[in-house]
This record gives sequence, structure tokens and C-alpha cells, in this order.
Amino acid sequence: MRRIGLIISVVAIGIAIGGYVFFNGERKPPIRYRTAAVERGQVVSVVSATGTINPVVSVQVGTQVSGMIKSLHADFNSRVKAGDTVAVIDPEPFKARREQAASNLEMARSNVARSKADLAQRKRELDRVQSLLPQQFVSQNDVDIALTNFQSAEAQLRVAEAQVKQAEAALNAAELELKYTVIRSHVDGIVVARNVEVGQTVASSFATPNLFLIALDLTKMQVDTNVSESDIGGMTEGKDAIFTVDAYPSESFAGVIRQVRLAPMNVQNVVTYNVVVSVDNPDLRLKPGMTANVSIVVAQKDQVLKVPNAALRFMPPKIEGERAGSDGQVAKTHQGRPILAGGEARQLGTVWTQAENGELVSLSVQTGISDGVTTEVISGGLTEGESVVVGIEQPFGQRKGSELPPGFGNQPRRR
Repeated sequence: MRRIGLIISVVAIGIAIGGYVFFNGERKPPIRYRTAAVERGQVVSVVSATGTINPVVSVQVGTQVSGMIKSLHADFNSRVKAGDTVAVIDPEPFKARREQAASNLEMARSNVARSKADLAQRKRELDRVQSLLPQQFVSQNDVDIALTNFQSAEAQLRVAEAQVKQAEAALNAAELELKYTVIRSHVDGIVVARNVEVGQTVASSFATPNLFLIALDLTKMQVDTNVSESDIGGMTEGKDAIFTVDAYPSESFAGVIRQVRLAPMNVQNVVTYNVVVSVDNPDLRLKPGMTANVSIVVAQKDQVLKVPNAALRFMPPKIEGERAGSDGQVAKTHQGRPILAGGEARQLGTVWTQAENGELVSLSVQTGISDGVTTEVISGGLTEGESVVVGIEQPFGQRKGSELPPGFGNQPRRR
């Protein structure tokens, strides 16, 4: 009996140790997945870009002569009409040049009159010697000299007449420069920039200085945006665009693509294209130079099946049937059909669903447009309301330090 009691005691102790290990030992908890339902609704694919609001047409008003600004007749936000005076350059130096050119013209005309008189005299001398030559009162040499003098007088008259034309041109240029001292607007519009002050000297030797910038019509504006080459394929004229500005953060403005310019811009090896969005601005709330955050609608579909993008990005911890491809890429086998990562079937995706026994089942789907949060599902056997896996639920205590919210990670030790 004593031996039987000892055996029973040993068995009881073993059962107790096994139970403790079973109930209190380390056990790996089962994996729980986060799911989301397949929905039916609208998917709008947009391209975001940043641009600047500018007037549709802006005219720079400059000066064609150099001088000191004597007076200004327009300021910022002034409304001007074509022909209105906006500035005046000191005209006194140009008046002096005009007087000098006028006197040079009078001198040239006097030279013409003198040359004509000299030509008449040479003509009479030539006629005289030619009439005396038959009676041999003069020699042939005298006739030749008289003829040479006559031809020289004719040439001198042509020179004097050319000098008159030259003086007239110089006078016209001086009068034109004097006229240019009055700077006028060539268009109807609003002055949006004034770059000179009274007393400032402007020079037009190398380039025409920009004195004023006049916008023709601020009720018609445009947004100049830069769209990357990867998104430019969906940009066509007539597409709708929505943008916001910092001045009115809670309000959206509507526009339409007016032009997709073909001139590429390369900044740090990034190629972009200028897409011009036309905007109506009847209340003049949009000001030139404002920064606009533009969203251009590339495609829109209503009442289509859509899944969260997280479902397309989800990959289980271990994938059955994973094999290495010959090119080093990983190929995943779904229903006997390999889908290469980064392969040519770019519109094919994979979603994962849970069977009744909790196991994951992969499903290949053909995707369409995406709005950045959800993606259209064209085909693949999914139905509305069906659940797809979007992630793995992890207990708070098992999260890695990088996955914990700020302030909940391991604190550095203080020395």
C-alpha cells in the first residue's frame, strides 16, 4: 500500500507541474486580422499640384528713352485706359536735342541752296567755253576743266540734298524721343505693380526697364501649375479642377484646364509640365500671386465596387507557394497564375479574405482607378459587403517601439 501511495503522489505532482506549465507557460496568441467591407460608391481619381494665380494677360509698360522720372500719374491698383499718361520723364534734355536737330536741318537746307547756285554758275561757264571752242578762242583743256567743275557741282548738290534728308531724320528721331518722354498705357486695365519713384533715373541702353505692370482683366484669372510627367497623361483641355488658397482655407474654387503646355521644365532631373487652369474671379477675391493647391479630376466613376488600398497592400506573415523567380523577383502563385511583383500586369492586384475556419484565401482582382484611399475593383469575384483583410491586430503590449504612439516607447536612461 505504501508503494501504491508513493506512485500516486508522483503522478499527482507530475500532473500539477504539467498543468502549471500548460496554463502559465508562454503561449503564442492566435493572429487576428482587421477586415473591411467591400463597398459600392463613387471613386474620383485626382492629381494634386501646386500653382500660382496670375492674370490671364499682363502687359509690361516700359520706357524707350533714358532719363529722370519727373512725375507719376498712376499708382498701385489704379485703373487706366489705353492712351492715359502713367509717367513723365524730364523732357528738357530732349527738347535741347530737338532744337539742335532743327538747326542742323536749316544748315543743310542752306547748303543745298548754295550748291544749287554754284551748279548754275558752273553750268554757265561750261556753256560759255563750249560756244567759244568752234572759234578756237579757248582750248579743249578749258572745256574739260569747265565740264569737270560742272560735274563736281552736281555731286556737291546731291551731297547737300542727302544731308538735308539726314538732318530731317535726326529731327524726327529727336521729336520721337521727346514724345517718348510721356509714357502712356497701351491697354485698359489695372496697375498691379509700380517699380519706379519720382526722381529715379531709368536707362534703356541694354533692355527696356519695366516701370509698370498692368493686368487687362482681373475678373478672368489663371492658375499656372506644374504637373509631373507621370501624371501628365491624364491632363486634357476641358477637365475640371478644384483648388484652395490660404486666404480662404474653408472654400474651394472651381476651374477648367485651358491649356497643357508642351514645353517641359527640368528642375533637378524632375520633368514637369505647365498646366494652365482658367478661373472666373467676378468678385476679385483671388489676387495675383496667391498660392493655389490644385486637385485636377482625371477620372470619375459612380456606383462601382471599391476596396481600401490597405487591402491591396496587405501581405500575410507567411505566403504558401512562394518561390523565387529567375530574375530575382518574388512570384506569388494565385489560382495557378503567377503575378510578378512589378511585372507587366500592373492592373492586377491581390486581396485576402478569411474562410470559415479562419484561414486566409488569396484572390486576384483587376483594379481600376484610385482616389488614394480606395481603389475600383473591375473583376475578381468580390461582392458588395464581403470582408477583405486590411491588416493584423496586435495587442498593445506586443507592439514594437516604432509602432507605439509618441511618448509610449522606451524612455532613455538618465545618468
